[in-house]
Amino acid sequence: MDSIDLRLIDLLRDNARSSYAELARKVGLSAPAVHERVGKLEAAGTIRGYRAEVDHEALGLGVTALIGIIEDSGADTDDVLTAVRAMPEVESCYFMAGVESYQLTVRVGTIAELEQLIVRINRTPGVASTRTAIALSTKWENRPQPGVG
Repeated sequence: MDSIDLRLIDLLRDNARSSYAELARKVGLSAPAVHERVGKLEAAGTIRGYRAEVDHEALGLGVTALIGIIEDSGADTDDVLTAVRAMPEVESCYFMAGVESYQLTVRVGTIAELEQLIVRINRTPGVASTRTAIALSTKWENRPQPGVG
C-alpha cells in the first residue's frame, strides 16, 4: 500500500460515492488505474464495504447507549457473542481489557426499549452484569482518520 492508496482510502471515507473519474483527478491517475487500485483494496479486504450515514432520530432510534458486559467466570464467550449478535439493537461490539469483557453501542427508540434490552442482555447465559451509559447527544461519530504514511 502506497501513498496513493492511502489517499484513495481517505477520499472514499470522506465520500464513498465519488466516481473513479473524480478520484482520478484528485490523485493524478487515470480512472481505469484508480478502478484497478480500488478493486485491489477491496479484494485484499482493506476496503470492506460502503455504507450510508443516516439520521438515527429520523429512523426512530433517538436513544444511544453504551453497555458494558461483565461475563461470569464460567461464561462461554462464543455463546455470549452469538446472543449479542442476534440483537438488532446492537450496532457494535468491542472486546475489552479491564473489568468489562465487551462494550456495546446500542440504538433504540425509547428509554423503555433500552430497559427491555438491558434486561434481555442480563438474562443471557454467561452475563454476570452490565453497566450502561446513555449518550445525551452525539458530537461526532464515524469520523474518518487521516491515512498513515
